[in-house]
Amino acid sequence: MATNVVMPQMGESIAEGTIVRWIKKVGDQVDRDEPLFEISTDKVDAEIPSPGAGVLTEIKVKEGETVAVNAVVAVIGSASAADAASAGPAQASPSSGRSEMPEAAVGQPETENRKPEAESRKPEAESREPEAGGKQRTSPLVRRIAREHNVDVSQINGTGISGRVTKTDILGFIEGGGAVKAAPTPASRPAAVQHVPAFKAGERVEIVPMTIMRKKIAEHMVTSARTSPHVYSVYEVDFHHLSKLREKKKQEYERNGAKLSFTALIAKATVDAIRAFPFANASIDGDNIVYKKDINLGIAVALDQGLLVPVIRNADEKNLLGLSRAIDDLATRARSKKLSPEEVQGGTFTITNPGIFGAVYGLPLINQPQVAILGVGAIEKRVVVVENDAIAIHPTGHISLGYDHRLIDGADAGRFLTYLKQRLETFDESWM
Repeated sequence: MATNVVMPQMGESIAEGTIVRWIKKVGDQVDRDEPLFEISTDKVDAEIPSPGAGVLTEIKVKEGETVAVNAVVAVIGSASAADAASAGPAQASPSSGRSEMPEAAVGQPETENRKPEAESRKPEAESREPEAGGKQRTSPLVRRIAREHNVDVSQINGTGISGRVTKTDILGFIEGGGAVKAAPTPASRPAAVQHVPAFKAGERVEIVPMTIMRKKIAEHMVTSARTSPHVYSVYEVDFHHLSKLREKKKQEYERNGAKLSFTALIAKATVDAIRAFPFANASIDGDNIVYKKDINLGIAVALDQGLLVPVIRNADEKNLLGLSRAIDDLATRARSKKLSPEEVQGGTFTITNPGIFGAVYGLPLINQPQVAILGVGAIEKRVVVVENDAIAIHPTGHISLGYDHRLIDGADAGRFLTYLKQRLETFDESWM
């Protein structure tokens, strides 16, 4: 009996996914739960395990194609079925949509596998009709962007599955100076962005399409730059005391299965600072300020193809050992593409560390809908002035706070960073 492989539901608000890479090829033997293909969604990249064992007899969706959740993307059959397929007529290409369905699709009613041929050949325009009642298909993120920019979503021609309006659609509409529901004030009207060619005819260039992850990062960053008036403050921190404490406790933490990193220590001090200054753990909803009761700490993880921000939920309920373990676990699974969409959602404050690449400090964009982000610069030995104007060499680094000036003023940011600096420079063992 053949098994249909479907595009999985990777989160409540996710309606489609893009096949990034097929790990297995037609004819390959596949074990149950063995990685079969890699997908990219609005929330996370992930390797998808095989729902059954057998031979991959058919691939219906090519790499780079986007399909709706629960759409059949491949078929797993027996070895005999694979032999029969190779001996029979040539298999239709994945994009033709003319491949035969297996006799029985596991987990799907038999009637779904026997749709009339005429129904399966509906014109593309018909398959992209709006939902009943004329309501345009949209995700929560698209609806939020529409509210912020006063855009009538029904005027946008969606390019997603079944006419769904995607983030790319609405951002492109706004950039093009699209019509809005009501004439906004001149200060709030989105200006049309003039396209400036990236190169001229005859120039020696190489054009490489963006990866799925890079496109999504670009969309998020453009949205953040448009949404929040960013302001930054940068403070220098003397890590001499914290460095000695880390060396003293490092082996103890390793025996308990955790790595005592500067990131974990900074995360613990940051959680304490957020407790003291709740404005850093908030969002703006129209004219309202939403103060978050839970501290869900996002820790940015650099990958070869981009950046992910897995979230430590209820970070304020964990001690330093718990934070260390959580950071190690999330970073490891982010790099191996084992995170679930829920693990990169719901963050209330983010820490990013450009210092690992040698940056003195960074000025990162806020991770929407948050209102602040902490950047950590490189911790290096530098000359400092200590007591009695003596000169010493201490490990020092810079921390920056990027904040939404609609909510946080410079004085507030200064109080937050002053508290955090003091916490780091006087870190006590009792806080661990």
